[in-house]
Parts: sequence; structure tokens; C-alpha cells
Amino acid sequence: MQVAIELPEDIAEGLRAKWQDLPRHTLEALALEGYRSGALTESQVRRVLGFRTRMEVNSFLRDHGIYYDYTPSEIDQEIRTNERLLEHREARS
Repeated sequence: MQVAIELPEDIAEGLRAKWQDLPRHTLEALALEGYRSGALTESQVRRVLGFRTRMEVNSFLRDHGIYYDYTPSEIDQEIRTNERLLEHREARS
């Protein structure tokens, strides 16, 4: 789907002067607000912006002051994963 917006030319020129790639900046703003409001998931943000990895999305969101809101079960899973990785690393040493 394509979305078009109309701006007065002087405003469009001013925005282009500040942001150079106005279409990309607009798309990023849409993705950020979509994620902030819960309208878009992390995976959808990745697809909209053409990122290949989740890490790229996390970096993009972090750069814009948005941090992933982990659930308690996700935190527990991260802890278990880190513990397994540390055990594996220690076993190899």
C-alpha cells in the first residue's frame, strides 16, 4: 500500500532541507508512533523499515528513546538463556 500526503510546498522544502530524505523520515516517524502506541509490533517495524534483524530494530528504537518493554516471563527467559550461555562458555574453558 502506498500512502501519499500533501504539504504546502514551502513546508515541504523546509522539511527536506532539515531531513534530506523526507519520505524515509516520514516512514520512520510512522513506525515509531505505531510502535509507541501499540499499533505496530517490533516485527512489523522491522518489515516497514526494511531491517534484516531484530537487533537493527532495537537499535533504531533505542536511538529514538524507545526501549523494549519486557514482560516478566521474557526477563526470566533471558536470564535462563544467559545462564546456559555462561555454563557453556565455562565448560569450554
